[in-house]
Amino acid sequence: MLKSIDQYQVEVLLTLAAVMGGYAFASHLHVSGPLAMVVCGLIIGNGGRARAMSDSTRRYIDMFWELVDEILNAVLFVLIGLEVILIAFSAPLVFGGMLAIGITLCARWLTVGLPVALGRGWFALPPGAAHVMTWGGLRGGISVALALSLPGGAQREIVLALTYCVVVFSILVQGLTIGRVTQKAVGTPAVTRLP
Repeated sequence: MLKSIDQYQVEVLLTLAAVMGGYAFASHLHVSGPLAMVVCGLIIGNGGRARAMSDSTRRYIDMFWELVDEILNAVLFVLIGLEVILIAFSAPLVFGGMLAIGITLCARWLTVGLPVALGRGWFALPPGAAHVMTWGGLRGGISVALALSLPGGAQREIVLALTYCVVVFSILVQGLTIGRVTQKAVGTPAVTRLP
């Protein structure tokens, strides 16, 4: 449909309809709506952009979805703040959160760091690329949005608490130290900032 039309207004609305209708259809089929929309975005963002959109349409669709992304991220983090107040963090939940952080980092190393380390010669990557790719796997809004979409119950609260622990660690520790990890692992010089 995008290829048959050359009006950016209609094409923006078609992408919006694909998201709304696709999410509803995925929910009707009892599959993950967010993951279905990721697939839809990959199809439209790659094949659709190259074969079905003019330069003008690409520019307007990019601007529209960037604005929607900013608005929804703001709303999501407001919801995160409101929801975190309701969670009663106990010692076992904090310990479970630390365990979840370790498991997440190990899983990231096994799925990304190890293949990067083994295939470094094929892709001409710098020596510390595996460390940077492992430490740079930052988690945030999507993880929390998926946890918030779970049905209510005691298990939901546990999953939310563990997810918050991983996301807070990711943002505060990994996010704030990724520059130093990159400098140390890859050997890039420190960036000097002007006053």
